[in-house]
Amino acid sequence: MITYCTNIHPGESWGEVFAALRQHIPVVKAAFSPDAAFPIGLRLAERAARELDAARNREFTDWLRANDCFVPTLNGFPYGAFHGGRVKENVYLPDWRAPERAAYTLRLTDLLAGWLPEGMAGSISSVPLGFKGVVGWDDLPAFRVQLESVLRHLAEIHDRQGRKILLALEPEPGCLLETTDEACRFFAELDLSEELTAFLGLCYDACHQAVEFEDPADSLRRLDQAGIPIAKVQVSSALRVAGEGREHLRRFDEPCYLHQVVVRNRDGNLDRYADLGQALAREEIGGGVGEEWRCHFHVPIFLAGTPDHGTTQSFLIDLLPLLPADILLEVETYTWDVLPPELRLDSVTDSIVRELEWLAAIRGTSLSLPASPVCGGGEHLLPAGGEHTEGHQGRGWEGSGLSFVTPGKGQRRA
Repeated sequence: MITYCTNIHPGESWGEVFAALRQHIPVVKAAFSPDAAFPIGLRLAERAARELDAARNREFTDWLRANDCFVPTLNGFPYGAFHGGRVKENVYLPDWRAPERAAYTLRLTDLLAGWLPEGMAGSISSVPLGFKGVVGWDDLPAFRVQLESVLRHLAEIHDRQGRKILLALEPEPGCLLETTDEACRFFAELDLSEELTAFLGLCYDACHQAVEFEDPADSLRRLDQAGIPIAKVQVSSALRVAGEGREHLRRFDEPCYLHQVVVRNRDGNLDRYADLGQALAREEIGGGVGEEWRCHFHVPIFLAGTPDHGTTQSFLIDLLPLLPADILLEVETYTWDVLPPELRLDSVTDSIVRELEWLAAIRGTSLSLPASPVCGGGEHLLPAGGEHTEGHQGRGWEGSGLSFVTPGKGQRRA
């Protein structure tokens, strides 16, 4: 199942969200899925969720039916404003120590339970506990209290309605859950009953794990060994550049979102920076150049590179054949409004359709890939194919025992 996340569209109130859906979804569906029901990856801020009373909910449900759409997943990560001003580290607030985070997520679970088609599993992506430096591992007892309240409610929904919804924590650079190792540690130390953890998984964001220089096959294996289900995969791509070309990233240093940077040095060690501006200043504090820079700035997934920088598209090309055919794939390029103008040649709707079509082509065959735009060579452009292009094969996990959540069947093993 392929969709995109509507956090690309500005809107914090329910009126703004619904207006954006009515403007964009029918156009995207007509271009990408004219003859089949279209899944919506819906982002709802706390305000929008709170404003969705019974009357508005009925109106939305009627609209879904009339437009042959359905909602299998919610983005419950950003609690407040996500466009039009400084977001940065505020996107992680309230963190999972706060009752407000749990209350917001509980509201989302009730909404999604009412929208899910019969027999379909659902998911709600959320903050990976909190931002490092603000929260730490000693906050685990506080996280446990709030998570338990949500997981218990999800278990009750499953018992009463037969609808399975997973809370999907989304590892992200700079957060307490950042790497695969940290995700595994958290699940090992959470200390909740299996009855409750059956409703907890991960939202696997490809951009985030690529920024961490992780290998997708190794990452998935370790998550499986830890018994951690993947509730959905966010299909996204980051910036990458050779260290000598780091100045080409400066135009992506903008005031709205955090753009965490991981630098791989020539000795293989990684240096991490909370934002791009901080990383660009590293030479001034004796940090050196580094061999390769990867920056958490979501760029269109069909883009392999420009003359000045590459992308982590190769991570996607390696990741996608490893996933079950029916797992939920959600394109997430929320940074559209802050992309440099030369990367916004299409309208936002055209760009969304182009991303969905690129993803569908990759999923249709992993060996005959559609052409990806690479605008010239470029002295500082790393190879578009990355480290794993040689002899790429359409590898799959059938029979591997990996644990995923698939929309039609709930949790299953490949």
